[in-house]
Amino acid sequence: MTTYRLNSSQFVHSPGVIAWAINGYAFEQDRATILGIIGDTFPTLPVDAVKQLLSQNVSYEVEDEAVVFSVEE
Repeated sequence: MTTYRLNSSQFVHSPGVIAWAINGYAFEQDRATILGIIGDTFPTLPVDAVKQLLSQNVSYEVEDEAVVFSVEE
């Protein structure tokens, strides 16, 4: 199991961006765009991990302005 920590910065509030992306990912026609935005925002995050997070196959926690989640790889 791999754990990822998506830290916020002065430009990106990770919990807000991820909540927005999860909401948008619910619409099939928007998924490719949402994946692209999250991929550009967090470039070291594997696409499969993003898909699991946004489809809510894994849960996440907010820790000190960061999103933390784990996925099976």
